[in-house]
Amino acid sequence: MEYKNIKLELEDGIAVVTIARPKALNALNTHVINELIHAFEWIDKAAEAKAAILTGEGRAFVAGADISQMKDLDIRDGRDMTLLGQGLMELIETIDKPVIAAVNGFALGGGCEISMACDIRICSEKARFGQPEVNLGIIPGYGGTQRLPRLVGKGMAKYLIMTGEQIDAQEAYRIGLVQKVVPAEELMDQAKAIAETIMAKAPVAIKMAKHAVNNGMNVDLRSGVAYEAEAYTTTFSTKDRTEGMTAFVEKRTPSFENR
Repeated sequence: MEYKNIKLELEDGIAVVTIARPKALNALNTHVINELIHAFEWIDKAAEAKAAILTGEGRAFVAGADISQMKDLDIRDGRDMTLLGQGLMELIETIDKPVIAAVNGFALGGGCEISMACDIRICSEKARFGQPEVNLGIIPGYGGTQRLPRLVGKGMAKYLIMTGEQIDAQEAYRIGLVQKVVPAEELMDQAKAIAETIMAKAPVAIKMAKHAVNNGMNVDLRSGVAYEAEAYTTTFSTKDRTEGMTAFVEKRTPSFENR
């Protein structure tokens, strides 16, 4: 597929996906969403891609959905668009590979939502987050009403969604929306460093950990712990588990093979 709205680059096992509509502040429309779906489906299947970083070109990460496209939609088209966007978020959230959001600037509306679908969020000091949909007479439609309270708590999520207030990088860090704030010029290097750290671990263990956390968030504690037990048991069947424990005892760096 030839991409017109995004860039996909692979370097040393890291797939970097850049939303590249800087004049539109990387706003999400159906074309962008479909290209992102194609890119992340490829990342999920490609053996050479071990981790992914999602970022934006210019001064925005994603400044929201493309209102110029949305304003003329009827109720049926509106539903189709929210389901398309939700499908992208679920794909990013559930692929086996770790996905890091490198938030370089505005992450508003759909931009905040797509960052929340990623496993880890780091941002530059210039980043701003928000769910301003109520200003347009709508609500977040790409999972924002569901993922935001799971990350920052129900009260804070309601505050941000109902006021439409934008917050800066430090406030996003304070409430737990992002895991790290770095100078703008260091953002991609830091994101790649995190990806490299994760890629040095046992791939099956990373996959099992990701799925255990994701599934556990949607069930009661007892069910989540039961799922964890099964995921834990799965890791015991791998050669990487044997290698990791043997390397620990032998005081050497393990050599994992994703087996």
